Amino acid sequence: MSHKIALNFEDGVTRFIDANASETVADAAYRQGINIPLDCRDGACGTCKCFAESGEYDLGEEYIDDALTAEEAGEGFVLTCQMRAKGDCVVHIPTSSEVCKTGQSSYEGAIQEVRRLSDSTLSLSIQGQGLADLTFLPGQYVNLNVPGSDQTRAYSFSSVQKDGRVSFLIRNVPGGLMSHFLTELAKVGDTMSLAGPLGSFYLRPIKRPLLLLAGGTGLAPFTAMLETIAQKGSDHPLHLIYGVTNDFDLVEIDRLKALAASIPNFTFSACVANPQSEWPQKGYVTQHIAPEHLNGGDVDIYLCGPPPMVEAVSQYIREQGISPANFYYEKFAASAA
Repeated sequence: MSHKIALNFEDGVTRFIDANASETVADAAYRQGINIPLDCRDGACGTCKCFAESGEYDLGEEYIDDALTAEEAGEGFVLTCQMRAKGDCVVHIPTSSEVCKTGQSSYEGAIQEVRRLSDSTLSLSIQGQGLADLTFLPGQYVNLNVPGSDQTRAYSFSSVQKDGRVSFLIRNVPGGLMSHFLTELAKVGDTMSLAGPLGSFYLRPIKRPLLLLAGGTGLAPFTAMLETIAQKGSDHPLHLIYGVTNDFDLVEIDRLKALAASIPNFTFSACVANPQSEWPQKGYVTQHIAPEHLNGGDVDIYLCGPPPMVEAVSQYIREQGISPANFYYEKFAASAA
């Protein structure tokens, strides 16, 4: 039986390998063309020390304290020359993908659908046989090549991969290179290339309540996360606050309602910053964070939005005197031509 291991490199590249129960993670990576740095294979040098963020594994018994102390092992550090997976794992590699003689994976698919969800937001779905092999952590992104150019744009997956199909939420930017292609030139069947997955913003194992904060098309990684949670379940409460500028920026509300119906302990609210809005909840995301959402600091916060929103939320949390157990965020800005 083999297990899926996500190797996260410090330059943001993620590569997935299959590891058999009988082989170490270092051997499995080497077999698949990825050279995790090591100077021995005996658990003596510590060169291959990495951090296992999640998953079940066997540490091995042949390493020495100079290579991996009991305290480090208790914190989640491993020696990949000794570690054997007992389930799917996520492992941080403290060097770049280039040093490990690997890089981003590339894929191709065809446009299946472009939908205008609103004047400001597009939905893009791509499908292809090659995409059936695409694996990513919910919340991660890829670089999409803009057909007819040598430029790429980064977009978070807004869905899990299913039957070789993936989806994205894309802001319709006036003068934007990708926006122009999708609204004026794109046709069903057009080929698009993807490179990735990338990024350290992704869903970790759920150990406590979650507060999810989305701004605009920063909703995309959260719908992918929530689809994953709907499949796997969660014993902890989850709350999403989704903020936009204008009423026409609100999209995917019906999808969020469907996810709330399928995840028993998931709730969400949406707010519109424009004071002239007809939406019931007005204001900024920070105005809709209740004390119970912060749970006295015993909460993991995920935030994806434009830089001003990230700064505003960070300041708000400091003003509350709260130190969340974990605070993961991703900033994004729209690109023009």
